[in-house]
Amino acid sequence: MPQPTVGILHPGSMGAAVAACAATNAVAVLWCPAGRSPASAARAEKAGLTSVATLPELLDRSDIVISLCPPAAAEDLAHDVARAGYTGVYVEANAVSPARSLRIAGLLAPEATVVDAGVVGSPPVGGKSPTLYLSGPPAATAQLEELFAGTPVQTKVLGSDVGQASALKLAYAAYQKTSRVLVALATGLAREHGVDQELIDVASRRTTSYLSEPEYIAKTAARAWRWGPELEEAADMLAAAGLPPEMLRAAASTLSRWDDVKDDSELTLTDALDRLAHP
Repeated sequence: MPQPTVGILHPGSMGAAVAACAATNAVAVLWCPAGRSPASAARAEKAGLTSVATLPELLDRSDIVISLCPPAAAEDLAHDVARAGYTGVYVEANAVSPARSLRIAGLLAPEATVVDAGVVGSPPVGGKSPTLYLSGPPAATAQLEELFAGTPVQTKVLGSDVGQASALKLAYAAYQKTSRVLVALATGLAREHGVDQELIDVASRRTTSYLSEPEYIAKTAARAWRWGPELEEAADMLAAAGLPPEMLRAAASTLSRWDDVKDDSELTLTDALDRLAHP
């Protein structure tokens, strides 16, 4: 296939780095500086992107448009693209829910092709190699695989349904980002009592992720009857230290959905997840 012209909306830290990788197999990667910050302009220049004066010009010249912006702006941006009558390949690569991805797909002209995408990992700079997960029409996802071939951006097609890539992105983000917040809460609580270094020492003995051990979910369910009250105690400690307790209270409430499987050693992962979804 001939090399495409690509438009990026907009060159944030992730968008600019992904766009720079796309430039390897593209005729040009375009961006529009209208309304963007000096920091965006600096990133675009560093990434070697080509500036165009207006969004309609970018859309008119682009075979593929990649939307990578703050999630709250994703639909407004798609509305702008739809109003311009864009009919190429539109890559919805923002951290939005599958329902929003489908809603965004419905905004575009019928002639446009929408690919759902999600970037997992850090921006592709300094030796880092994120994965761009894709779902949507096979011909379009294949085109994106070609676009990033031989670059630090790895691609993986999940299927042909818009929403699959968004679901994976947010499912992973739910764990990854919430766990960072829990680290802050736990460290703040330990520091309040002068045992923060000991907390780090305890945690350093475990280097694997619970997310990679789904079989542990059934064990969590069986112990929920005692873990819930324990988290309520910890939430009280957070409140006493002036730290926000709501996350731990929510976790305790979640655990209460498993109260009826107390110490059930025969509980399976499927049963535990079913009870979590349908208490």
